[in-house]
Amino acid sequence: MNRAKQVIHWGTGADRALTGCGVGVAVLDTGVYPHIDFGQRIAAFHDVVRRRECPYDDNGHGTHIAAIIGGSGEASGGRYRGMAPGCHLVCVKVLDAKGGGYASDVLTGLKWIRDHKEQYGIRILNISVGSYSRRNMGENSALVRGVDAAWDDGLVVVVAAGNNGPGRMTVTTPGISRKVITVGCSDDDKEVNVMGTRMVDYSGRGPTGSCICKPEILAPGAAIISCCNGENRYSVKSGTSMSTPIVAGAIALLLEKYPDMSNRDVKLRLRERAVDLGLPRNQQGWGLLDVERLLADERECV
Repeated sequence: MNRAKQVIHWGTGADRALTGCGVGVAVLDTGVYPHIDFGQRIAAFHDVVRRRECPYDDNGHGTHIAAIIGGSGEASGGRYRGMAPGCHLVCVKVLDAKGGGYASDVLTGLKWIRDHKEQYGIRILNISVGSYSRRNMGENSALVRGVDAAWDDGLVVVVAAGNNGPGRMTVTTPGISRKVITVGCSDDDKEVNVMGTRMVDYSGRGPTGSCICKPEILAPGAAIISCCNGENRYSVKSGTSMSTPIVAGAIALLLEKYPDMSNRDVKLRLRERAVDLGLPRNQQGWGLLDVERLLADERECV
């Protein structure tokens, strides 16, 4: 398959009415700018870094991620809608203005999300951040234990594979967790600018240091347009950070349609409905996300 021609197939018929309404998605990142595309759907904001109460994003990465999941596209006349424009968002700031941070802050944010998941109806956790440090970042690290605990609490945890490919064992932590859904970039054959660096074939590949095949699934991540931290404005970003919220948003649609699904049910369905691209397993996992197939009833899926 020519990866340059890939598309995310959208639902047909009744599935087009799905917006993620009633599904809470937590975003662990640099914060969120109260862009018009979010309306009143930022259900909660928690700032681990500076302890501020009102939503803000002094970097822009978190806003971009949150809007890929749930932006309405209002400022663009609907052109740049997110995957699940009816979901509500819980945004936790754990990274600073430069996009850096401490594992301890990420862990604090994870605990806050777990403690408040019932209060805000959180079903999904998006983590488009990670560490490639070899020190204290293995499968027994605190970060992996933290996302595993969130998974064990019933959350669907979706984590970026990182941009350190194409070598083996380049998936970042906590994406190396064997429980979470780790997302790679399906179109990383296109050269893009990632944080000022021209990159190609960058999507993190497995196996992990514990010989676990990663990632689980792929989604587009090249030149994704989404909200930025400015009034009515959009920006372009690339990387597995952008692929991850595409999957998280699709899962929000799935959970609106099938609210009784467990996180394990979701993971199995992603595996069953992914499109095989014919790439190595530790590059593509199960294959490419196909939203139409993901949402289809059993009798409709062929």
